[in-house]
Amino acid sequence: MRLPEEFLNKMQYLLGKDEYEAFLSSYNVPRYYGLRVNTLKISVEEFEKISPFKIERIPWTRDGFYYNEEDFPGKHPFYYAGLYYIQEPSAMLPATVLNAKPGDKVLDLCAAPGGKTTQIAAGMQGKGLLVANDVSSERIKALVKNLELCGVRNSIVTNEEPEKLSEKFKGFFDKILVDAPCSGEGMFRKDENAVKSWGKYKCEGCASIQKKILEYADIMLKPGGRLVYSTCTFSPEENECVIGNFLRNHDTYKVLEIPLTAGIENGRPEWLDYCSDWPQKEAQTESSDQERIKAALKSTVRLWPHKIKGEGHFVTVLEKGYNIGDSDNQLYNYKEQVNNHNERLSNQYRQKDNQYKHNTRENPLPKEYLVLLEKFLQENLKSHAVKAILEGNLMLIGNNLYYLPEKLPDLSGIKIVKFGWYLGEFLKGRFEPTHSLIMASNKDDVIEVVNFTSDSSEIIKYLKGETIITDGLNNITKGYTAVCVDGYTVGWAKQAGGILKNLYPKGWRKLKE
Repeated sequence: MRLPEEFLNKMQYLLGKDEYEAFLSSYNVPRYYGLRVNTLKISVEEFEKISPFKIERIPWTRDGFYYNEEDFPGKHPFYYAGLYYIQEPSAMLPATVLNAKPGDKVLDLCAAPGGKTTQIAAGMQGKGLLVANDVSSERIKALVKNLELCGVRNSIVTNEEPEKLSEKFKGFFDKILVDAPCSGEGMFRKDENAVKSWGKYKCEGCASIQKKILEYADIMLKPGGRLVYSTCTFSPEENECVIGNFLRNHDTYKVLEIPLTAGIENGRPEWLDYCSDWPQKEAQTESSDQERIKAALKSTVRLWPHKIKGEGHFVTVLEKGYNIGDSDNQLYNYKEQVNNHNERLSNQYRQKDNQYKHNTRENPLPKEYLVLLEKFLQENLKSHAVKAILEGNLMLIGNNLYYLPEKLPDLSGIKIVKFGWYLGEFLKGRFEPTHSLIMASNKDDVIEVVNFTSDSSEIIKYLKGETIITDGLNNITKGYTAVCVDGYTVGWAKQAGGILKNLYPKGWRKLKE
């Protein structure tokens, strides 16, 4: 692999001769491959029992495993069932330390293609609100697909600049992940395109964007909330310098420690002196504030390809304090301001005469739509699944029906690509379910189920979009049927005249062996 000369000279200067040689040698070693179990669909323990691959635990996350390159898990039927997400091992750390829990309000600010987003969603277990945002209208398509593949019910996907989001979500989120756009130096071994594009995405330009993103993240984070900043690059300008600059301007934040597991190392606060916007030692004696920041940066972490089984990452966990001085009244007033702001948003949302219709007592779905929905649900889903859907917040946009576990604030003017769990569409006197509906359901939610083994010809035919003859299949009646692989849903089919009419989406089909 031919690496940029400018990059090599810089790393030699930063690392020193001995470590630089070890770092350089890592590019001659094959990269490591990882997958993360999707615990929305299957437990880690159950996946270990049924895994068709030889796997080894990744030590810094509870649900990640190394696999062998020759196994090709992206071609296995379990991938199409959403049982795991293929993800570079070091990239699993940021969402792990974000530690999203059921009921949290979480923002993934730079989310596409969705690896960390789906990991966050698994931690939330369908409860709370997950906002996944990305500025790229192209990359966001993969984000939406991955959320649907993994069966995520409680997310909305937005396509906005962070500044615009900050106008709507002031003090709203419990936890925010900023997996910042960066120069990508940590992906050189994984992706040769990252090497080719390095010259275009200079560290200083990326750092300027990263600093702005963090400022908007601060606006959206609640006092007491957690902000995780990560990059997949080595440059101090985009890592220690960005966090040092943020801490200098936001002295209520503290940096939380991350366990130094399996070769993970602390950040390098001494590299602040490499940064152009940091006061140099020669210019003045370090102030107490500079000393405070350098001490805090010791709790940031770096994952190096010559120290761990994975690629490169920088990760920081920040906790937001209260900017209140010594006054308890100020703390009370600050909380009141945040609560009042969010209440105003809620009131605006309730009062706004727009396209959103919620399944609430004040503003129910149109009766004819509610009748069609209940008919479909009762004919095809079991009672507990019917109840869960009907008791949620149902949102009608045009003829499309969406579900969210809780109401949203006013999002007028925000580009929204995906509203929660897309259930289906009302068409010509019927309700037609989506692939998303079945992917976020399990076999015990559905009345009619057909199950194929992962090594069967039938499941391969189904994933290719082919029709399946139902001779010999037990007790399949006319209507919608959940197709499963080893007991895990992969899509809908419809029984008709001795065949299973294939309803697997064309854009998702398995085209190659």
